[in-house]
Amino acid sequence: MSVSASSSILTVCKDAAGIAGNIFAFGLFVSPIPTFRRIVRNGSTEMFSGSPYIYALLNCLICMWYGTPFISPDNLMVLTVNSGGAVFQFVYIILFVTYEEKNRKVRTVGLLLAVLGLFAIIVFGSLQIADRVTRQVFVGSLSVASLISMFASPLFIIKLVIRTKSVEFMPFFLSLSTFLMSASFFLYGLLNFDVFVYVPNGIGTILGIVQLALYFYYKDASREESREPLIVSYA
Repeated sequence: MSVSASSSILTVCKDAAGIAGNIFAFGLFVSPIPTFRRIVRNGSTEMFSGSPYIYALLNCLICMWYGTPFISPDNLMVLTVNSGGAVFQFVYIILFVTYEEKNRKVRTVGLLLAVLGLFAIIVFGSLQIADRVTRQVFVGSLSVASLISMFASPLFIIKLVIRTKSVEFMPFFLSLSTFLMSASFFLYGLLNFDVFVYVPNGIGTILGIVQLALYFYYKDASREESREPLIVSYA
């Protein structure tokens, strides 16, 4: 097999993994919809927190910036999945602010502005780095740190499931989507030789396997379906 043919096969496999990751990520992006249906129906955010959506927005923005040609070459799938994620998070935040109590609304808007300001600083600061490799390492390191920080919630859920011996707070399809998306982008990163993609998604894949294993182990002991939001702040 020629070098060009091998390269073409590698590219096809990489793109297929990236497209699969985008598709599976859609399952994660739409997962909060039941929560927002409840919020709109009741006309109140009740005890739900908007912070997780704002943190998720920051994560999507940083990873989206990493996927642009300004930072890393040939990372279109990383750009598209995080662009879509950012749009979903913006819509959720707008809905949340619309129905939130006035005193809490100020805090949420302030946090949103802080996140947007931080992202603007990251964009401006990274563009000041003339060396392309150094710029990629800088933004890539931030994206890895951001993704790993997002694993705090799954770790809490895993601990909660083990303690309660119940999966009522760990919906199966959310766990499955997380695993499939992480596994797809782990493979995408490997095929693209991008350590800033395959390392965090490798960790996400392991956590996804743990969540699925716990689900099947404890599913028979679970109580009735929870009404908790699919993305909730435990801080």
